[in-house]
Parts: sequence; C-alpha cells; structure tokens
Amino acid sequence: MDTALSAPAAAAPVMITPAADAPATFVQRLNGLPLRSKLTMGAGLLALAGAVLAITLWSAQGDYRPLFSGLSDKDGGAVIGQLSALQVPYKHEAGGTILVPAGQVYELRMKLAAQGLPKSGSGSIGSTVGFELMDKSSIGQTQFNERLNFQRALEGELTRTITAMSDVADARVHLAMPQQNGFFREQQKPSASVMLTLRGGRSLDRSQIAGIVHLVSSSVPELAPKAVSVLDQTGALLSQTGADPATGLDGQQLQYKQQIEAGYNKRIFELLEPVVGRDNLRSTVTADVDFSQTEATAEEYRPNQGPNAQAAVRSSQNSESNNANAALPTGVPGAATNQPPVPATAPINGASAPLQAAQSGAGSNNSRREQVTNYEVDKTVRVTRSAVGNVRRLNAAIVVNHRPVTDAKGKTTQQPVPAEEIARLTELVKEAMGFDGERGDSVKVISAPFVIDRTEPADLPFYKQPWLLDIARSAIVPLAFVAIALIAVFGMIRPAIKAAAAPPPEEKAETVDEVVDDAELLPGPDGMPRLEAPLHNEKLDRARTLARENPVAVANIVRDWMEGQSA
Repeated sequence: MDTALSAPAAAAPVMITPAADAPATFVQRLNGLPLRSKLTMGAGLLALAGAVLAITLWSAQGDYRPLFSGLSDKDGGAVIGQLSALQVPYKHEAGGTILVPAGQVYELRMKLAAQGLPKSGSGSIGSTVGFELMDKSSIGQTQFNERLNFQRALEGELTRTITAMSDVADARVHLAMPQQNGFFREQQKPSASVMLTLRGGRSLDRSQIAGIVHLVSSSVPELAPKAVSVLDQTGALLSQTGADPATGLDGQQLQYKQQIEAGYNKRIFELLEPVVGRDNLRSTVTADVDFSQTEATAEEYRPNQGPNAQAAVRSSQNSESNNANAALPTGVPGAATNQPPVPATAPINGASAPLQAAQSGAGSNNSRREQVTNYEVDKTVRVTRSAVGNVRRLNAAIVVNHRPVTDAKGKTTQQPVPAEEIARLTELVKEAMGFDGERGDSVKVISAPFVIDRTEPADLPFYKQPWLLDIARSAIVPLAFVAIALIAVFGMIRPAIKAAAAPPPEEKAETVDEVVDDAELLPGPDGMPRLEAPLHNEKLDRARTLARENPVAVANIVRDWMEGQSA
C-alpha cells in the first residue's frame, strides 16, 4: 500500500532528543517587562505602602478632645510650646481651641496648671495670685507696696472663690480701698466691682448674685453690699440695688409683682384649659401692686356710754388751809401809846387834834378749802401700718380660640364660642381671681380665631441628611486611603504581575508507540516513551484528514502495520 503514512518495517531506531531549557522564573520574566510596566508597578507599590501607612497612623491617633478653648493668641502659643516640649500631638482649630488625644486631656490639664498655664481664661486657678503673694516680702518694702500687695492678694482670693461656682467660667474682682486717715468724718467707704464670664448657655439667678455680693462685702471691712457691682461678659448689670427707672420698682418688688401675675395666670389656665382644650386659650393678668409704706396713729376720746354707766373716779384731791393772825397795836409811838383810847372828835376850826393814844388793831382770820376730782374718760389709740405689696387692682384679658364645627357633609369650619358660654367663662375667671368691683378689677373674655403657622419640615433628600453627612465626614479619610490602595493594586500592580506570570502550558501532541525491527521495546513506563509532538503538525493534520475522508484505507494501513507488512 503506497501512502505517506506507511511506516517501513525496517525503520531506524527512534532517537529521543533532550528536553528543552527550563522555563524562566518570575523574577526573570519580571525583569523582561518593558520599562513602562516596571515604572507603573513601582508607582503602584509606593501608593499602596503610603495608603497603608496613612491608615495606620490615622487609626493610631484616635479621638481628639478639646484641651482648652477660647484662648488668646498669647496663651495659645504658650500652651502649644509646652505641648511640643512634652512631645504630645495636638491640633489647633479656630476660636483658640487646642485638641489633644482624648486619653491625655486630664493629665495634660493638671501638668499645664502646675506650670500656671493658661495665664488667663478657662477659669484656671494658676492665672491668679492669692495670699501667697504676701510670702514674697522684700527688704525695704514701703507701706504703700504692702497695702497694694494685700489688695491684690484679696482680689485673687475672691476671684478663686467666685470661679469655683459651676456656672462661672472666669471672674475678675476690682477693689477700691481708699487710704484711711485720722479724721472720721473725712473717711471714704470702699467699693468693689466684679466682672463675670459665664459658661455657654448658663445664667445666674437672683440668689446666686446676692451670694456673690454678700461674699465680696463680707470680705472687705466697711464695704456695704450696695457698693458692690456685678456685671457679666456682655456688660449687663446683674446686681441692681436701686429702683428700675422705667417702672420705679427695685428688683425684689418687680419679682414679687411678676409672681402675683403668674399665680393668677396659672389659676386661669388650670380652670379654663380643660373646658376649651389645650392650646385654645391665651390669658394675661396685670396686677397693680401698692408698695408704699404708711403709718398712722389716732387717739379718740369719748365719755362713758350706756344708761347705767357711772363715772369712774381716777383721782381725788382735797386741800384745806386756815390762817388766823393776832391783833397788833396801832397809833403814834410814844408815851401816849400806853394811854387808853378816847372817843374820836372832829377838829374845830382846823386846830389839830391832840395825839391819839395807841390802840390795838383788830386780828385777821383767813380760811381756804379746795377739792379736785379726776374722772376716767374712754381713750382709743390706733396705730395703722399698711402692708407692703397690697393688690390695688387686677386686670385680666383672656382670648378663647374658635371651635371647629363639622356639618352633616363632613366639612369642618371654625365658629366663635357662643356668648352664653363666654359669660359663664367670665364668671369662672372672676371667681378664680377673687374679683372685687369696688377696687376697680376688670375681666375681659373674647373669642377669636388663632392664626397657626404651619411650618412643614423641610423634606431633605437622603444624601443631605445631617446624620449621613456626619458619617461621611468621619469616614471620608479612611475611605480615600482605601480607594488609593485599591487603585494601586488593581490598576498598577496587578497588570504588571499578570504580564510577568508564566505562560499557560502548551497542548501535548498525541503519542504513538512505534515498534522497531526487533522485539525490544523502547524504554518507557509502558514499554514505549511518549514523544513530544512536533512543532509543525502538518503530517498529523493530513493523517487526520485522511482518516475522516477514507477510513477504509487507514484501517488497511493499520492492519498492515499490525501484520508487519510494508506498504
């Protein structure tokens, strides 16, 4: 059989060629890449290392908390310098805020306070000096310097005490202590001013302000509470000792008036709100309070009254005197005095009468009697002191919202409250207030529609929600690092590694066992070695084509091979 595929019976022995060179390693293939691929892979590796390092450092930093806030530039620079000396990481934000790792906040505060930082603000005790200033006395110190140091020390101690309050962030105390002299009338009284810096959203009530005033006035001799002024950081005067020029009332009187009005207003709400419904009532009460102090004293006298009233003797006094005098001699002194008296005769012709003998005068007898009787009279002494804070007049104004009424068709409309019900509500308010028409009280109740501003909440999209924005701000840094790492891995490193990877193994050609002219088989596991497929498979392709087109001829050729016959 003549064909190209027939094998001669006496064929030469098959020669086994040595295997090809060993395949190149990954490093060799990587070195064989183009320069551009090598540079891309190197840049990707650097980007990946930088992203991993940045993520590690960012996660190691942890949470930062404010160490101090609201510091001035001078104090902020001093604090930052000390933090740098302590090798503590920090962040400086706007508004004088310094951030440090959360785990070191309290430790750093104590360390900086021991060094007197910050000098001002933040309510630090180290920013003020107290009586420890008196420990540093120098030689040759004058009396003026000693008095000035004592004043500074007293101001510092008062500042420390006031800043210990929870609502006070910082305070400054100024004392005006004039030098006293030996003249009592010319001595000036001291005064004080306190400047408070309150914490955010905090305020002091009247009792706390009075406590600060009492603290300062009690710490300085001869300092009256009225001479202490307390201000806040906005410049508003907190301690008002005089009357308000607008109302003429002082702080306590104004507070008492507001309490009375709030009490009456609460009574009206508690009484009418269950009747008209919640948020359907508005009321206001104005009280005219009399704070004048008057005192009157009256004495009334009236006689004893009643049909059987008898005068009561209070005192009785009797006085009686009797005065009797003996007869005394009268006449011309001399010898004739001792003669008995003769009858008196009228002179004749103007001739003088002879001397009269002395006569004895008649005696006198005076008697006096006096009686005084005092009777009791009814007496009334009345002292009237008017009470302070009497209510002279009350005025109340109440507005009731219209009522919703639904008709048979289901339509709801707002209608005013009937007049009969308004009258009943007015009577209830009068009873609750203790209405007194004689003093001029007035109550007015009306019905009016309330205007309600229907402010619908803004429908923000999902991507604008505040909570989502907060999460995005906190996660944007790590996500950016992760994105950089992914781009470096899949965009730069992976293509280079894929290009340098080993090529896939080639298909092995089919092998046949050939028999030489003798009975000896070629060495191999099955008697015959597996030969490598030729690089050019043209003959094999022609044989396969022949086997498909003429299988009978191929079968004969195989049979001849099996029988050992040549073609």
